[in-house]
Amino acid sequence: METQITLNLPDEVYKKAEYFAKLTNRNIADVLTQAIALSLIPVSPHSIPLKSLENSSIRSLSDEEIIALIELQMEPEQDQRLRELLYNQQAGTLTTAEHSELLVLMQIYQENLLLKAQALREAVRRGLREPLES
Repeated sequence: METQITLNLPDEVYKKAEYFAKLTNRNIADVLTQAIALSLIPVSPHSIPLKSLENSSIRSLSDEEIIALIELQMEPEQDQRLRELLYNQQAGTLTTAEHSELLVLMQIYQENLLLKAQALREAVRRGLREPLES
């Protein structure tokens, strides 16, 4: 199944995609589709049954699943690699490949943080946790 959309891309982004499509003898739509797909790598932590979130919301999870989300952490290998890449970025030695890897790991980190925040709000709503003091 496919969904057709119309995008307005900055000229620079389009030119890069067009150049890459010519280099690889591919259709520009295929190049852009692959680029978007790679940048949106699905995140599904192994220890959390997030399959139930695909068609519902945080509110539909059990108390145990809510608590598990509150305690969600990146995989240790991912966390270590994120630290290394952030160090390289700060040192100005980050390669193009590392930059792409950093973006993926930052997406994972941000999605985990968002899930934790939503789960914490739900836990407070249910009385599983006390509200944080201001």
